[in-house]
Amino acid sequence: MLQQRFPAMGTGVVAVAATAAGLDATRRLFASVEACCSRFRADSDLSRANTDPGEAVRVTPLLAEALQAASLVRRLTGGLVDAAVGRAVQAWGYDRTFSAIRDLADAPASPAGAPEWEIDGATLRRPPGALLDLGGSAKGWAADRAVEAGFAAVVSAGGDVRSADPRTRVEVLGMGGGVAATLHLGTGALATSSTLRRRWRAGGVEASHLIHPRTGAPACSPVVSATAVAATALEAEAGAKAVLLQGEDGLAWADRQPWLLGALVVWHDGSVFATTRMDVAA
Repeated sequence: MLQQRFPAMGTGVVAVAATAAGLDATRRLFASVEACCSRFRADSDLSRANTDPGEAVRVTPLLAEALQAASLVRRLTGGLVDAAVGRAVQAWGYDRTFSAIRDLADAPASPAGAPEWEIDGATLRRPPGALLDLGGSAKGWAADRAVEAGFAAVVSAGGDVRSADPRTRVEVLGMGGGVAATLHLGTGALATSSTLRRRWRAGGVEASHLIHPRTGAPACSPVVSATAVAATALEAEAGAKAVLLQGEDGLAWADRQPWLLGALVVWHDGSVFATTRMDVAA
């Protein structure tokens, strides 16, 4: 097997494939998804849709697929993970690539939550001025596409892992960067959502990239990292974010979801807890 690491979608991607052609195809796929879905590129399909003044916007086929994936995430989580938090994310200071973010003198006074939106075929409907953010779901979706197309056996994109290799294990990091758990993934998918790294301050308040769609404010949770296992990286990404946002109730929620195969959380004090279905290595 060959391995390649490359930057894409604001993170590092690692692909494992049988051939160099598979690695090249994986890299091209991520480049096309980034060109379509990045909110930091003015020429992306998403940026053009976000700035369109109309309520109904015709979008490209690739963006329509990415929006359908984001719509599935919203449905699976009961609206707890919603791409329409873009305006709130921007208001809290995440309006540029993370390396360029600076602390804000003031926190937003009253940021809005997620407005209603829908994708119907190639038509996106949302209130003018609403901003969609596909960063999380698009990463998992791209990893799924690369493995399902047979380009790669394993893809890891910023915490979102999709695997067709039964030998795959994944290390989950905890407080201080140490390994909190090693998970037997095998064939399937895993995603980790964390507020440990991407943090800054806004008016003296801790802010992170994880915005609660019902409050429009950064997640306030005793859980600092959540990992979910599912059949696809898109579903695992949805589950990990939802578990973290729900804090102390997250694992119980995960246990009730038939589409999740297990979940694990790291608390602010470094404690690690998991659902009984999680396959943790000794």
